[in-house]
Amino acid sequence: MNILISGPNGFIGSPLTEKLKQSGHEVYFLTRNKTDQPNSFYWKPTEGIIELDEAIPFDTVIHLAGEGIANRRWTDSQKKKIKESRVLGTKLLSEKIAQLEHKPALLISASATGYYGDRADEDLTESSAPGESYLADVCNKWEKSTEAAESAGIRVVQTRFGIVLGLKGGALKKMLLPFKMGVGGIIGNGKQYWSWIALEDVIEIILFIMENDSLSGAVNCVSPQPVTNYEFTKVLGKVLHRPTFFPMPGFIAKAALGEMADALLLCSAKVHPEKLLAENYPFRQTDLEQALESIL
Repeated sequence: MNILISGPNGFIGSPLTEKLKQSGHEVYFLTRNKTDQPNSFYWKPTEGIIELDEAIPFDTVIHLAGEGIANRRWTDSQKKKIKESRVLGTKLLSEKIAQLEHKPALLISASATGYYGDRADEDLTESSAPGESYLADVCNKWEKSTEAAESAGIRVVQTRFGIVLGLKGGALKKMLLPFKMGVGGIIGNGKQYWSWIALEDVIEIILFIMENDSLSGAVNCVSPQPVTNYEFTKVLGKVLHRPTFFPMPGFIAKAALGEMADALLLCSAKVHPEKLLAENYPFRQTDLEQALESIL
């Protein structure tokens, strides 16, 4: 298959690209830097620029690019950058592939469980309503930006990723240093649910979506076993053989990170992968302790 990827060098994109190549697929890339690298196409979403070779019949498009949610403190300008990088990029790519003579059969567009907002211990599935937070609004608009592709008859899947666990990026990489130093602990009251997913499963889920035409629309990419922050903290400390006696009160988190603390650390979303379970996706990692031991 001919597969086009945006964000090919990211935390998810890099191992996904290698997996696709190993599986015998021809992989093409969207890049924000003009380059002579084979199979690369220049795009600049904020300016509406995307330069594809329309003679290439892409079978699948995988859209992962976007400004990192936790790259820096959420000022008004950073929040605008986060939203525009997702909404404008997705809209531009969707409209472009919708106009191609050889349209791809599938668009997989990243989203996040931030779609649901802060929902305490409510059980959340793909049919649950969106939340009311800034991040929920971003995710909602992000997903709606695929409308042109859907209208053109392209199968569209929005992968709502939970907290992706891997060594080379994401939340776990940022947690490791304080936990290894023995100063890790619960955040806030520790009761907030963290819906997690191993990077290994993220890659396999994307391949599973490519092979299963019955999957469309939003798909929750999370483990079937969400945990509270308290449970996550204790398990990570156990795996690292470190104490977890140093809690971070909610007001300290907010003072340090501002609005981002509410959205990423204190927010509770108990998300279930209803669609993947219905399609019998074989999760590689469902137990948090085993997943962390495997990763670390």
